[in-house]
Amino acid sequence: MDDMAHSYDHPGELAAAHPIRLLAVRDTPLSVDEVFGAVGDAAAGGTALFVGTVRNHDGGAEVGALGYSAHPTAEAELRRVAEKVVADFPVRALAAVHRVGDLEIGDLAVVVAVSCPHRAEAFAACRRLIDDLKREVPIWKHQTFADGTEEWVGA
Repeated sequence: MDDMAHSYDHPGELAAAHPIRLLAVRDTPLSVDEVFGAVGDAAAGGTALFVGTVRNHDGGAEVGALGYSAHPTAEAELRRVAEKVVADFPVRALAAVHRVGDLEIGDLAVVVAVSCPHRAEAFAACRRLIDDLKREVPIWKHQTFADGTEEWVGA
């Protein structure tokens, strides 16, 4: 992503050149501030941000442990999903990061954000981004429940 680190003289020029500002699959803690900061744009009137956290239950069962695994193509698929969102909405800037590895209850699992000229577009684009990410990017959740049973989600 080094090509996105250029400086520009005019506000909004970066978004026009590269609306996809940040995409990553990481084994380190995620930052809402980093993702929100990545989508700042002077021409955006609306920014929508979604944060997915590890909860302590699923389907009525208490979750004891949770981990995410990713296929080696996960970042490339994330880029494909992001490019579709940029093609379908008037996106000024977009960012998405997903965590892999072992997570604790309350940890951030995914953070996505989209800025657009107007709020309705930002909400719609952000919703599409997280929905398509969950459906199409090869990242799988492994849950271990308090009773010792296990479940793979998305595999």
